[in-house]
Amino acid sequence: MMVAGALALGGIVGSFLNVCASRLPNGRSLWMPGSACPACAHPIRWYDNVPVLSFMVLRGRCRDCKAPIAWRYPIVEFGTALLFALAYVHLGVSWELAFALVFLSALMVITVIDLEHQLIPDRITLPVIAAGFVGSVILGRPSWLDSLLGILVGAGLICAIILGSRLVMGVEGMGGGDITLAAMLGAFLGWKLLLLGLFLAVLVGAAVAVALLAAGRKGGRDPIPFGPFLALGGAVSLFWGKEILQWYLRGFVG
Repeated sequence: MMVAGALALGGIVGSFLNVCASRLPNGRSLWMPGSACPACAHPIRWYDNVPVLSFMVLRGRCRDCKAPIAWRYPIVEFGTALLFALAYVHLGVSWELAFALVFLSALMVITVIDLEHQLIPDRITLPVIAAGFVGSVILGRPSWLDSLLGILVGAGLICAIILGSRLVMGVEGMGGGDITLAAMLGAFLGWKLLLLGLFLAVLVGAAVAVALLAAGRKGGRDPIPFGPFLALGGAVSLFWGKEILQWYLRGFVG
């Protein structure tokens, strides 16, 4: 029953994250006007705005003008629902869960915005960095010192990569939003799990970049958003980071 509640809450939050992803990059209000079809501008009825289910009932088309509804909407709603349920299974009903849901919601909306606009808004990352640090002070997991070091290490490493890329290749490679996103990961995960998250992000990002180049989908100097890979590394580290580190230490160090 509680898992079903987490799924429902995640779907509702995912619907709001879709609004954020559509409006924040353009500087529009999140609250007014209400949601409307982008093709015909007809206001969306409440019963056509039920996460995932409405998309299925409408068969992916606007009720009024029959224009197709972007698949991004149900994917974000369903993905957020799964993340919320997974967080509940791992953390139970706790303050840790509440802070984790804030973290996961931020990762989801940042992923969408970066994929669509190659932008990571400070309006999201900076408040969530503060929330992560406050959570470490209140909960002690990670400790406030680990959280602070995570913020500094995350921002510092991405800054170093940007400066190194500029000096060696003449391009920045990453943007300022990646700096604040890495700091956000550090605030919630602490510096150790941050390093794991960054490693996973680079590993998966490099594999995807090679695949896109090999398929001819991207050129050598075409930008590839790094935010989604940071978000993936952060989510994996949140759920399974400690187990991955223990496995590594047992198998390769101890």
